[in-house]
Amino acid sequence: MFTGIIQGQGEILAFQGGAAERRFRIRPHCAMPRMTDGESIAVNGVCLSVEEHGADFFVAYASAETLSRTTLGALCAGDFVNLERALALGERLGGHMVSGHVDCLATVHSIRPAGQSLRCRLSFPSEYAPQIIPKGSVALDGISLTVNDCGPDFLEVNIIPDTSKRTTMRRWKSGTLVNLETDLIGKYVHSLLSAWRQAPGMQQTLPKGDNAGRLSREMLLRNGFL
Repeated sequence: MFTGIIQGQGEILAFQGGAAERRFRIRPHCAMPRMTDGESIAVNGVCLSVEEHGADFFVAYASAETLSRTTLGALCAGDFVNLERALALGERLGGHMVSGHVDCLATVHSIRPAGQSLRCRLSFPSEYAPQIIPKGSVALDGISLTVNDCGPDFLEVNIIPDTSKRTTMRRWKSGTLVNLETDLIGKYVHSLLSAWRQAPGMQQTLPKGDNAGRLSREMLLRNGFL
């Protein structure tokens, strides 16, 4: 489990393998004391396990499933990635709960100045829209961000100067693909409500039209919650 607060960047030194699977050799450009083999590290928001490590590098394996759902398969030697070690119980939770399991890819549409910050608009597959809400949280390439605005297939986030400085965001441009993870809690709530709405006999009791699926006293009474 992670928080989306990036500890620093790492450099891809080399990789072995092809489209089916890869092992990445990564040099952290930030302090990572007492690293251990087997620990989890989020690489651009993707949870990977450390297979081996040395004084200034670690090796992590990415399976075919991981490569097919993330941007890791497009990484080359010399590229930089965001790094975050797994959350330890008792530490401050500065971002939000991030699993490191990417839901889909998002595409940077535009980046424009907003004071000292940058306003970034990204597009994503519309089936994930129910899991993204205004002022909710998303992880983009592992970075915890607040959704300023969103629609059926887009979202906007504000990038403060410190975030831009510490992460790979400063290299983003129109067309850049990034890993998107929706809010963990929202994802479970959406899944549970979808199953409830599709339960046998429940379709007849749900309101129709503009009020469909909305929580109200009438709906709670109709379904026996009050």
